[in-house]
Amino acid sequence: MRPTKPNLTHNGHADDTEAAFYDALQLGDIDKLMACWADEEDIVCVPPGGSRQVGVQAIRSAFAALFAHGTVRAHIEHVRRVETLGTSVHSVLERIEVMTADGPAHASVIATNVYLKTPQGWRLVAHHASPGTLQEQVASDIPSLLH
Repeated sequence: MRPTKPNLTHNGHADDTEAAFYDALQLGDIDKLMACWADEEDIVCVPPGGSRQVGVQAIRSAFAALFAHGTVRAHIEHVRRVETLGTSVHSVLERIEVMTADGPAHASVIATNVYLKTPQGWRLVAHHASPGTLQEQVASDIPSLLH
């Protein structure tokens, strides 16, 4: 039996689901993380440098294996959104910190998150992440100025 999914609509926006997804990564909470995903068998997740995972069970297994090595300290920056009434596509820069034998290591990851508005609230249907470049890492360290 699957755990009951909370209604993640809070303010009626995909941002709430996105915040819950990244919070679950940092907590290493597989149930909270999977509550962000739609129940459809065609959902897809492509981790940086990894293979495409399709379906609820494949995605759950991949994240469970990841959490077996610890949590993922990921913070998003520079969110760009394309929204319609029932779809929200977010392009984000993820700042990742992972623990290694030599201490913490940092990386930048470029990710696209696709959310659909369902009767249960906004749900993640696709997460595609690629390793970022040094250029993105440096650019995110430069403060933006508004004129």
